[in-house]
Amino acid sequence: MKAYIFDLDGTLFDSLDVWHKIDIDFLQKRGIAVPPDYYKEITAMTFNESADYTIRRFGLSDSIDGLKQEWIDMAEYAYGHTVQMKPYAKEYITMLKDRGEKLAIATSLFSNLTDLSLRKHGIYDYFKVICTTEETGCGKSRPDVFLLTAKKLGVEPCDCIVFEDIYEAVKSAKSAGMTVCGVFDKSSQNDWEQIKKIADYSIIDFKNAPFLTSNNRS
Repeated sequence: MKAYIFDLDGTLFDSLDVWHKIDIDFLQKRGIAVPPDYYKEITAMTFNESADYTIRRFGLSDSIDGLKQEWIDMAEYAYGHTVQMKPYAKEYITMLKDRGEKLAIATSLFSNLTDLSLRKHGIYDYFKVICTTEETGCGKSRPDVFLLTAKKLGVEPCDCIVFEDIYEAVKSAKSAGMTVCGVFDKSSQNDWEQIKKIADYSIIDFKNAPFLTSNNRS
């Protein structure tokens, strides 16, 4: 492999509970209970797509920009103070950095929160490229953000390994010809068996994450 590409929420960061709480608090303020399928519907969407979907689904009067800002305001404290990295994640990416590997981020997280959380954990400078789905205008059900990340890194898709916790994202990264490592997260545990079937690797945490080179996939 010539490049390692990481998702953030649910992959490097144990952060998806933050968004569950935001969803609950946001909709409760409007007298709406969170439907059982809501989170699954928005997990692979961009921030814009999630906001637009939420407004349309619940008939809200909010603007997309206003709704996004409210979500960001609710999330900033958590990402700056309480969100932690997944077990062994920092140790793993530090070893990769020390080996001189190319590291990148491909995330659906809003860019301000991406920068805030990476800097909070002291890993912002580990990554040569940081891409968000806002740049591509589509969520991770399509491979655009992964392909853009590879392009910015100057490598071919087949020379990248992607770390993802969401089934739709795993599937789209595979469709782009990339090697994929599925990362377990409790928020997507119902899809874990499917993830394991299509991913090249699957890990519960980063203690056993693969170290790959162009000549070695063990």
